[in-house]
Amino acid sequence: MTTGDEGVFALRESRRILREEEVCMSELSKMRNIGISAHIDSGKTTLSERILYYCNRIHAIHEVRGKDGVGATMDSMELERERGITIASAATHVVWKDHDINVIDTPGHVDFTIEVERSLRVLDGAIMVLCSVAGVQSQSITVDRQMKRYRVPRIAFINKCDRTGANPYRVKQQLIDKLGLNAVLMQIPIGLEDRLEGVVDLVTMEAVYFEGVNGDDVRRAPIPEGLKAEAAARRLEMLDAVSLYSDELMEAMLDDAVTEELIHNAIRKGTIALQLVPIMMGSAYKNKGIQLLLDGVVNYLPNPTQVTNTALDLDNNEEIVVLKSDEKLPPVILGFKLEDGQYGQLTYIRIYQGKLKKGDELFNTRSHKKFKVGRLVRMHAASMEDIVEANCGDIAALFGIECASGDTFCHPSLNYSMTSMYVPKPVISLSITPIDKKSADNMAKALNRFTKEDPTFHSYVDPESNQTIIQGMGELHLEVYVERMRREYKAEVTTDRPEVAYREAISQRAEFNYTHKKQTGGSGQYARIAGYVEPIEDGPDAKEFEFIDMIKGGVIPSEYIPSCEKGFTTAVKKGAQLGFPVVGVRCVINDGAFHPVDSSDQAFQTAALGAFREVYEKAKPVILEPVMKVSVEGPAEFQGNIFGSINQRRGIIVSSTEDGVNCVVDAEVPLSEMFGYSTVLRSLTQGKAEFTMELAKYSRVPTGVGEELKRAYQEKRRKEQGR
Repeated sequence: MTTGDEGVFALRESRRILREEEVCMSELSKMRNIGISAHIDSGKTTLSERILYYCNRIHAIHEVRGKDGVGATMDSMELERERGITIASAATHVVWKDHDINVIDTPGHVDFTIEVERSLRVLDGAIMVLCSVAGVQSQSITVDRQMKRYRVPRIAFINKCDRTGANPYRVKQQLIDKLGLNAVLMQIPIGLEDRLEGVVDLVTMEAVYFEGVNGDDVRRAPIPEGLKAEAAARRLEMLDAVSLYSDELMEAMLDDAVTEELIHNAIRKGTIALQLVPIMMGSAYKNKGIQLLLDGVVNYLPNPTQVTNTALDLDNNEEIVVLKSDEKLPPVILGFKLEDGQYGQLTYIRIYQGKLKKGDELFNTRSHKKFKVGRLVRMHAASMEDIVEANCGDIAALFGIECASGDTFCHPSLNYSMTSMYVPKPVISLSITPIDKKSADNMAKALNRFTKEDPTFHSYVDPESNQTIIQGMGELHLEVYVERMRREYKAEVTTDRPEVAYREAISQRAEFNYTHKKQTGGSGQYARIAGYVEPIEDGPDAKEFEFIDMIKGGVIPSEYIPSCEKGFTTAVKKGAQLGFPVVGVRCVINDGAFHPVDSSDQAFQTAALGAFREVYEKAKPVILEPVMKVSVEGPAEFQGNIFGSINQRRGIIVSSTEDGVNCVVDAEVPLSEMFGYSTVLRSLTQGKAEFTMELAKYSRVPTGVGEELKRAYQEKRRKEQGR
């Protein structure tokens, strides 16, 4: 080959690579990864069902708790269909106007918040659903916080505009006031409540109607006369807000040459920059507004190339590496959810870099194990379809690999780790006892599976009582898992009243000087440590336990300092008052002594343990209880009953708002007083009110309650010792 031929060949090769890159970028630009999140009962699953229908993924619409006995597609679990709630997030893949959209429908109940956390961790955009009557509710605030944590751009969809009391304008103001969002209306309704006919599109300035049995026929028409003035005013409002993100649009407004494309580009830019939240509206149940919402997903939410994702290079001091949405680079994949099905473990994955094919070799950077990709599938709720390869940006699933939730899988040439999702700590415990040996074996299998799948569900055997304890995010969370044990594993179990996760703390500084001496023939044990314990001041960065070494002059050799810390760490795991962990304590050692022969690692561990137990009473220990942030929502006529029920539970009412129809009462109530509250609340409000709660803080229990808890603990200890 001549030099000239080599030059021509190189030019052709570079053009070919460029064409391939353009094709790859073009494909990625037509991909969206979105989640649907909201407060419970805002209509997420109903909306998901319509999205599946209009994208021709299903051919008939079924309702949540459907009368036909089928139920919504995305609620594939029998328990979900019975209760009419989403328990586990479900993924599917649809195509809308030549765009591939991966959709994850998430639960709205606070007890299943981990499902929302891990979904938002891997998504590029989201639809935040709000009820046009209830507006921004307690779980809407939690979802907003989660979206901000993972920097997820979102579209707001105001649902249920057909309901009595619907007011999308009030909801828009709540998004601004309560969540601090720059929320901008893209549409206004044509009629409300039972007169809802369609919406006015403020971008195209057309009235849009959804006709036919299931709203399949989208008809655009001139804006009704009675709405023209309002539509013009709202459009001007919208243009003023979105023009901040486009100089071109601003110039076009001055020249009166505004085009739809300029508006869409400006909205998209503001949304992706997390500075704008476009608001769309309709009624999923009445099949109105969904097609325009899908257009909004395509027009305004980012594709995988427009989101910055990073990993830590474990071979290079955890240096931050920006991942590129390029199929030719070595793959970097996050396993964000596990499910144990009839064919083995199913691992949901998101591909951030590279592509994945059957037979590829991957490396788990946590376990340092290599594995080959066997079965690769794309999920559609509970069903799945086998695929040969998954592309960059895709959400898919792998079968039969051993891993944990949040593991990173890379090409063997890389050693990257992606940051995992935030996992809240469990706040409620329940003791469970199998009724026979067979149930015990099945219960063990069920617990092994559930704890692996759900990072917020914990299980352990209490070393003192020998009881099996399960922990979770709330009563419903544990209730669902107990029911799943019975149904899926035939494990019949009995449950006892949940045990509150109390904590112990000290209230003042106290000094210790403790000597551990033991002589049993041969080399003995000797260690002396002195210092003090003190409470750690509350604050956002306050630690639960802190150990400080102030030893000078080598009175305790440096090799024994970690042993002292280990002893104190063991000591704070179990306080003397209730047997719960001691938190907010700082242990400082500043003096001590050792013996050249008898001192050892074990001797100093034992000395630290003994020193803490001896000084604990001097430091005036107190009991702390978990206090929950409780939000009760219900008809305004029952506000007095709600107040009374909270006051009876040692609750403090923080705020109360009323809009004439509904009231929202926010309070702080000790968790120990909240058991069975859902039943009480239903009876006080004719079943019309609901509440959500999440951990707010730990607070000192009243003296009388503390004494009662201590008496009960001592009685329990005596019974156990008398066995």
